[in-house]
Amino acid sequence: MMKLSGLEGLVIRPNSNFINIGERTNVTGSRKFLRLIREDKYDEAVSIALEQVEGGAQIIDVNMDEGMLDGEKAMVRFLNLIAAEPDIAKVPFMIDSSKWSIIEAGLRCVQGKSIVNSISLKGGEAEFLYQARQIRKYGAAVVVMAFDELGQADTLDRRIEICQRSYDLLTQKVGFPADDIIFDPNIFPVATGLEEHQNNAIDFFESTKWIKENLPGAKVSGGVSNVSFSFRGNDTVREAMHSAFLYHAVKAGMDMGIVNPALLGVYSDIDKDLLDRVEDVLLNRREDATERLLEFAEAIGQSTKEIDKKAEEWRSLPVNERLAHALVKGIDSYIIEDTEESRKSHDRPLHVIEGPLMDGMNIVGDLFGSGKMFLPQVVKSARVMKKSVAYLLPFIEDDKRENDDKSAAGKIVLATVKGDVHDIGKNIVGVVLACNNYEVIDLGVMVPADKIIARAIEENADIIGLSGLITPSLDEMVNVAQEMERVGLKIPLLIGGATTSRVHTAVKIEEHYKRSQAVHVLDASRSVTVVERLLSKDKEAYINEIKADYAKVRDHHANKSARKEFLTYEDSVANKMEIDWDEFSDKQKPKMLGLQHFKKYSLREIASYIDWTPFFQTWELHGKFPQILEDEVVGTEARRVYSDATEMLKEIITNKWLRANGVIGIWPANTVNGDTIEVYNSDGSGEVIHRFECMRQQIKKAQGQPNLSLADFIAPKESGKKDYIGGFAVSSGFGIEPHLERYRADHDDYNSIMLKALADRLAEAFAELMHEKVRKDFWGYGSKENLSKEELIKEKYRGIRPAAGYPACPDHTEKPGLFELLHAEELTGITLTENFAMYPASAVSGLYFAHPESKYFGVGRISKDQVEDMAKRKSMSFEEMQKWLSPNLNY
Repeated sequence: MMKLSGLEGLVIRPNSNFINIGERTNVTGSRKFLRLIREDKYDEAVSIALEQVEGGAQIIDVNMDEGMLDGEKAMVRFLNLIAAEPDIAKVPFMIDSSKWSIIEAGLRCVQGKSIVNSISLKGGEAEFLYQARQIRKYGAAVVVMAFDELGQADTLDRRIEICQRSYDLLTQKVGFPADDIIFDPNIFPVATGLEEHQNNAIDFFESTKWIKENLPGAKVSGGVSNVSFSFRGNDTVREAMHSAFLYHAVKAGMDMGIVNPALLGVYSDIDKDLLDRVEDVLLNRREDATERLLEFAEAIGQSTKEIDKKAEEWRSLPVNERLAHALVKGIDSYIIEDTEESRKSHDRPLHVIEGPLMDGMNIVGDLFGSGKMFLPQVVKSARVMKKSVAYLLPFIEDDKRENDDKSAAGKIVLATVKGDVHDIGKNIVGVVLACNNYEVIDLGVMVPADKIIARAIEENADIIGLSGLITPSLDEMVNVAQEMERVGLKIPLLIGGATTSRVHTAVKIEEHYKRSQAVHVLDASRSVTVVERLLSKDKEAYINEIKADYAKVRDHHANKSARKEFLTYEDSVANKMEIDWDEFSDKQKPKMLGLQHFKKYSLREIASYIDWTPFFQTWELHGKFPQILEDEVVGTEARRVYSDATEMLKEIITNKWLRANGVIGIWPANTVNGDTIEVYNSDGSGEVIHRFECMRQQIKKAQGQPNLSLADFIAPKESGKKDYIGGFAVSSGFGIEPHLERYRADHDDYNSIMLKALADRLAEAFAELMHEKVRKDFWGYGSKENLSKEELIKEKYRGIRPAAGYPACPDHTEKPGLFELLHAEELTGITLTENFAMYPASAVSGLYFAHPESKYFGVGRISKDQVEDMAKRKSMSFEEMQKWLSPNLNY
């Protein structure tokens, strides 16, 4: 087998699938790449290499053979640049040149185990042997062309003769490993009209078969695009030719090839009539094969031109209308050239933003506001807007010396508060506001109050927006409000995030910020209206309206709390769930005790457990999957965003964008003192290694209804029964940052949000998959379980996996103990912030309960006496405990 490497290894075994070699970083094969190298635009040239890897290339071919280039210098410079990009350098490089000096220059600087493309016998045996020995010294594999002193092999017999001679020289005289030899038996064009070219494809197939049968260990490669040279300009026919050629070549034994994935379709998807005509040419099945394929190509060309013409009609519009069209449709293909054209027609570059760009975004805003456009489309529009603005910025900076106008409708500082790492919702709000001409300064995640306030003062911001997902973020928002009051700020404060609410904002935050107004924003679609009114001429009336509304909310909240009857904590414990532990069986002893951890778990397997409904909620498309795809209102956009998601998911899985790590644990356990779960060492010693302190419902229930606690689902110690508890921590977010940075650099919020949303879905799916494995295998109490995906989503199985911070266990301070039991940071890399948020953000952790009567519930509001009891159990002050439980307090 052949072993190659970039930063990551690539092993090519006899049963390996076909290896794609990217062809676009080749100056002889890509006019765009040649132009970029000639114009010294190496950064853009590097992006082509990245596109190749992202498009599925497992090796990239680099060629700098062009008469006006200094090939050695260009090769070394480019190889050094792509070697510094981990997303590119992970794959092996193919150093491609017909000049030995360029090949050797590349070999001196390339990392890993590369491939040289190519050497041949055209210069004689002495040169061939010298170059082969040098290549072996550098540790590379080699492509050998079917070329000798008499010229290129153009028949089957000549291919066999040259390949056999080359193989013998390499293996016998140089000692070159046969596994590192790759033959290129020459792919020549077919359907040229010349009779001598009719067998070109067949000869390649036959020579490939002969090499694999007679030259042990040797591999076969070739430049696939050569076969369709006669049909340049007709991508439909070329794609079919490449796919059909590869189908037959791979069957014959072809291991790898230089291909453009964009011109490579699925063999079984080729139109039957087209496939018949293509294979007639490739296999030389009939005399009129070329003419018949040409007829088809001409017909395809005409219909394609008509479609292209219709699709591009908007390009004939005046430039400002083209800009508006591009924004509404989310098309960024021409945005730079159109922006430049518009800039030249305006007195100042700023007028392009204030004029045609804002005209287009106003249309987007109107369509979004009226429900005729949906969030994913808005985010795509924002991507186009950002690229245009980024192009204009240098011109605007130059223009500022003469004019210093305030162009934005307002300036807004956004941040996810200290201790919290979640930012999808915040990013969406930022995009929507930016689309409506607000200047958004996004400070990112885990931002302390002093930094938020300092930046708002520095920027003379009009509004501060805070976001958070976990419960402790609510108290941090209170802290920010207090600090804003203390330093004398008088600007509105927006509050948003999954755990926030209008009630919490009115009851807990507003009272600490009297100088202006704290306002809860339900979702991204409401943010523009709120901000517009807060910055409008009638803002005082709007603020007074909010104050009056929040006063009613506080009164209602106080009255509602007063009306609710609470049991004392002791009485609620006395009303716990009664389980007949005498009937409890010890037969369900777990098959595994202790820890089991997983590194780089299969993303493909995890993906099969995805629940897609919450994914659409991220995009504010509401409905149940898969029914949402046929919804009369949002169905079209749901299908579009689902298609984009599944395409990105393929990229994530195929190119290993993300890594999934996890750990599970199962330990002996019993409940003591009502609400404490003691966890024991799995060695049978009975040593207490941790205590989980559970909270209990205190609202007075109807007769016969218990006040639940998670501790009820574990056998009490006094029952004498052995019981068990499990725990887990999983994440699918490792490796996400470089991809997010790439999208940020490209002003691509749409794909950035898409990637985060998919990482979150994968994390939840990973948790679901692990729970199934625990039930069926590691614990084993559900070994006979056989549920459909829909039944898994509906949680039709036995047992629960509650997470800290959620309704049954709203206390985030339980996480550190769980992480310590699991050795989670050491075994998975998942860490906790100071406010107990998990990083990476796409992570899930919790406990496993196996009892058949265990179920999810909400603790709800509790009273002061339970907080005091909990503080005592955890050796905390009442104030510390109050910080983590404040949303549940009843006073």
